[in-house]
Amino acid sequence: MLPWIQLDSAVIPGGGGELRLKQRGTEFSIMLGTNELMNSRLSGSEEALATLAWEQIAPRKRPHILIGGLGMGFTLRAALAVLPADARVTVAELVPAVVAWARGPMAEIYKGSLDDPRVKVHVGDVASLIHTYRHSYDAILLDVDNGPQGLTRSANDGLYDYAGLRAAKGALRARGVLAVWSSGPNPGFTRRLGTLGFKVKEEHVRAGKKRGARHVIWLASTDGGGDGAAQP
Repeated sequence: MLPWIQLDSAVIPGGGGELRLKQRGTEFSIMLGTNELMNSRLSGSEEALATLAWEQIAPRKRPHILIGGLGMGFTLRAALAVLPADARVTVAELVPAVVAWARGPMAEIYKGSLDDPRVKVHVGDVASLIHTYRHSYDAILLDVDNGPQGLTRSANDGLYDYAGLRAAKGALRARGVLAVWSSGPNPGFTRRLGTLGFKVKEEHVRAGKKRGARHVIWLASTDGGGDGAAQP
């Protein structure tokens, strides 16, 4: 068995601790303390976050998708595989080092997805984009922290509370969808979505293709309309 080698580390802005990038052969892992946040061998639920969201809104001309959390790029790659050529994808990543890892030691995993002309990378908090741009996104995909019950930083809770969900609803265009990844179920979060008028579907998806823990993806749809506000 090959040993794990730590390649780099990065402090999470806002006092969220330290991420560590590790490699064992062709396998990569991103750790927070003793918790593995992501592994390059387990991509199933991250890919499903993109494909299930697109199924909710397709077909649509010139869709604009916001992805919160770059991770190992699995959601981004899955989105690019199903989105049309006229789509736009904005990826918000809080930790600059994660973007550097994507272009450096993990470039093979990303397979050039960051250079796709449809993609724009925003290094910063996805919440700032959600609060700034009204009625601008056809889908918002959140894979931030461990889901509504976070591990990395308390500020992430603001994405999933009532105020954060109202902001997300306001950032969506007509008949848009908010798709949220979580490591496990959260009945309170499901109730919040329903209380705010979202039509909610809850999917349970394997972490791997046919194995691994079952993760949860919420698909929260809205019929709210847009008003032609300025877009990013």
